[in-house]
Amino acid sequence: MVPDAPAAGLHGLGIVYFGNDWNATNRTSSHHIAERLATRMPLLYVDSPGMRAPGASGHDVRRALRKLAAAFRAPVRTPQGPWHCTVPQLPFRRLPGVDRFNRVFGRWAVRRAMRRVGIGDCISWFVVPHPGFLAQRLGESLCVYYCIDDYAAHPGVDAPLIARCDLDLSRRADVLFVAPPALLDDKRRLNAATVFSPHGVDVSLFGRANDPATPVADGARNLRGPVIGYFGSLHEWIDFELIEWLARSRPHWSFLLVGHAATDVGALRALPNVHLTGAVPYAALPDWARAFDACIIPYRLNRQVANANPLKLREYLATGRPVVSVRNAEIEKFARWVHIADGREDFLAGLERALRDDSPAAAAARMAAVADQTWDRRVDAVLDTVRQALARRTPLPDSGTAPCH
Repeated sequence: MVPDAPAAGLHGLGIVYFGNDWNATNRTSSHHIAERLATRMPLLYVDSPGMRAPGASGHDVRRALRKLAAAFRAPVRTPQGPWHCTVPQLPFRRLPGVDRFNRVFGRWAVRRAMRRVGIGDCISWFVVPHPGFLAQRLGESLCVYYCIDDYAAHPGVDAPLIARCDLDLSRRADVLFVAPPALLDDKRRLNAATVFSPHGVDVSLFGRANDPATPVADGARNLRGPVIGYFGSLHEWIDFELIEWLARSRPHWSFLLVGHAATDVGALRALPNVHLTGAVPYAALPDWARAFDACIIPYRLNRQVANANPLKLREYLATGRPVVSVRNAEIEKFARWVHIADGREDFLAGLERALRDDSPAAAAARMAAVADQTWDRRVDAVLDTVRQALARRTPLPDSGTAPCH
């Protein structure tokens, strides 16, 4: 895929984009934004592993060495458009010399990849905070931090380090986009150039779930209805006890959980009316959602969820299916179209109401609620902000904070 004509005011620039695993089955806003930016400008997508706090096991050592070796490979062009490379950080930061190695090697590896794909003048674009020590060290014309989560609240990460990286990058960025509304005020206190940028949705893809011509996925065709559906990774922030309680409370319902299980889900596997698919291609999600009678967002109520902007909220609404969810700041904005539940009994009652009160008109209203919130529109708005920032760009004084490392 060759980029379209460059966006006005951005001619001659490329983007060096630091995100999570490009090849992950679970597609995040990091991927959606990068794919669309790459249609407008040359883009190098840099996988940046290293947020997880490592153990001293041989597995972690071997994994770190494999990632390090990947950094010496030439960037490859992806079918979606971006160039892709891996620039890892050694995670054993308490060992003498590791931090300095990460800084020196990381800058060398990124600059080398930039030369190989022909990117000179660039915008550095961070969607994860831990490679932020490279911010304003690549000769870039502008530094963007697109904060989509409370990263230090993720389970298993090196929380003190990630919090420092997030704080430093928030201050150093020339433009700071923030997706979760709960983080907006704190970010604005750190950086005056903070802009709220909520998630988008692939309206055309997920709208297929409401099209009678869309086939139901093979693994969902014979499920007994009603079918209560979830898609996305099954991580520690999912309230598995809630799902188990719902499934036991309504044994004649089917609970269809579509996505990779990243943690133990043995208790759910033991229930005859719970069906786990494992990872499926992102483009196939509408085929599975075609079987849903209602969708659920069953998150645990912790700091990570309180500060989250769930991508699947808009994706569910774009399918037209009713949605029952726990409460947070972003979800409350959609209270007109979502059944928001406080507690187990309320969640079950919300599902009962969702199934009872659904109608074609209600489905159309849910789809209309997100029809103008496409990823293309989000990226257009973001690039308008970036263009304005470039036009007024002047060197920023040092933030007074030591770079993250």
